[in-house]
Amino acid sequence: MFGFGMPELIVILVIVLVVFGAGRLPEIGGALGKSIRNFKRASDGKDEIEIKPGKSDDAKKE
Repeated sequence: MFGFGMPELIVILVIVLVVFGAGRLPEIGGALGKSIRNFKRASDGKDEIEIKPGKSDDAKKE
């Protein structure tokens, strides 16, 4: 995959963990997954894309 081996991927993962922190990784992964899903739908010619507002921080604390 683009000439990346396992050591390079581990270094990239460590850098991502340092920059974003372990708590934010699920949010980032979910947003990336939705973005890829919407891109696939748009490239297939479907007019509808998924746009849902995220929960506010106040709602998460309750």
